[in-house]
Amino acid sequence: MTNQPVFVLGEELQALERAEFETEAEFQELLARHPRVLDFGSLADGRPLRLVLVAREMGVPTSTDSAPAYWLDHLFVDADGVPTLVEVKRATDTRIRREVVGQMLDYAANAARYWPAALLRRSFEDTCAKDGRSLQEAYGELLGDQGDRSAEEFWTTVEERLAAGQMRLLFVADQIPLELRAIVEFLNRQLRQTDVYAVELTQYRGGGDLRVLVPRVHGEVATAAKSPSGHRTTQRTTRADMDAAIASRPDPDVRRTATALLDHAAGEGRLECGTAKYRSMRIYYRVSGRDVPVATLSLRDDPTKDDLSFAFGSITYHLGHARAAAFAASLPTLPGLAEKLEALPAKGYNGWPSVSLAVLASEPSAVEGILSAIQQLIDGQQLIDGQ
Repeated sequence: MTNQPVFVLGEELQALERAEFETEAEFQELLARHPRVLDFGSLADGRPLRLVLVAREMGVPTSTDSAPAYWLDHLFVDADGVPTLVEVKRATDTRIRREVVGQMLDYAANAARYWPAALLRRSFEDTCAKDGRSLQEAYGELLGDQGDRSAEEFWTTVEERLAAGQMRLLFVADQIPLELRAIVEFLNRQLRQTDVYAVELTQYRGGGDLRVLVPRVHGEVATAAKSPSGHRTTQRTTRADMDAAIASRPDPDVRRTATALLDHAAGEGRLECGTAKYRSMRIYYRVSGRDVPVATLSLRDDPTKDDLSFAFGSITYHLGHARAAAFAASLPTLPGLAEKLEALPAKGYNGWPSVSLAVLASEPSAVEGILSAIQQLIDGQQLIDGQ
């Protein structure tokens, strides 16, 4: 890139010379205050992308018990619930070439496991408080005409997208080296769910406080060859949608199983619309005075992949390791589920262990066992609270 100035024509011609950011902290503060410079692309419904800051220096733990091992420069999110992880480096930092890539992949892998919805929501609301913004204003900007969508539902969607790897990774620098551009384009071709970009943000200064910022995005060519996270179709599934999908299942036992799970949740807890590409609903139960996401029922395009998955990350976050461990131990031993539950202690009781509806339907007492485990989760916590 040349050092050719840019010109502003008003009453007279003014030349703006290219200028480096004095410190990385200045660079980071600019992005936090003006995320519009990172807005490129569009949302699922065609609206322009608008990133909203969740937190600066977002802690990234490597287990549910540990303090943050890493600190991400910025976490943003858009109205579709797609998280955007941003790492900022100046060209003078030699880590901009390769080390920053490994750093970002560490952040993404651990964020997908250890950032539950409740933590994301609290981080966003803490940021609003520090910036002196009312939550009503902040959620109005974030959700726009989706005002009927609850904050809890939105952050659960963000958690689900993280768990599925549906996110953006942005490397931002005042100069992007060729090595980093090549890595970004390679990652974009290989990663199906995650979009990776390098954003070169050039600064020009003129007289007084006049500044011009010129962003240039690298990685869009590789992203165009796949379905980018920011362009995925967002579908909000209703109970009627679920019932219609259930009715299309050829196995009557599968139909009875899915209906029984939804009916119990509607009667004893509550259901929330899923936003995945397939039909899904999130299942909440009231535990210790709060609505806890316990499971998600998903009906796929391929009925053999229909499943029930348990939200252990959220259960652990809301109720603690002991309650999560007791819940895991009380679930019935089923093919495909048992081994996933056995792996939970090593993961700090984080993750989404799942069981197929076909397996549930083939085991006569499986549904009753799951509903009994849920009731124990609720009653056991209430007994502890009453002591």
